[in-house]
Amino acid sequence: MTSPRNSLSPAESSMDHAFSTPQPLPTTSNKRPRRTTTAAADPTSGEVWRTFTDSFREVQSVLDRNRVLIQQVNENHQSKIHDNMVKNVGLIQEINGNISKVKMLYSELSSSFSNVLRSGQDGADGANDGEE
Repeated sequence: MTSPRNSLSPAESSMDHAFSTPQPLPTTSNKRPRRTTTAAADPTSGEVWRTFTDSFREVQSVLDRNRVLIQQVNENHQSKIHDNMVKNVGLIQEINGNISKVKMLYSELSSSFSNVLRSGQDGADGANDGEE
């Protein structure tokens, strides 16, 4: 007979690991890094990364709140007490609202990231005009 090491499901434990500490992306040694002078010269690049970091922290905060709400829903459901089941309606509505909020935040992040990449490419393309 085996006993579980912890109460987290594989999905929960992998989510904890995925959001705990940012890991550097793997690099390949046979490719030279792309040089972009716009990022180094752009004083707003630090602000862009701060905005991304703040947005990801907000997303993580909402996801953490949903984890707590889901645990509460499960406890209420297991108790089979009528009042607790009634409370689950509000908890599930909050979970749904939080999912919509995460979707909106990721959509905004995606748009912002695309705009940053687009503006960086425009700047790099303009810097290389006539240099061939």
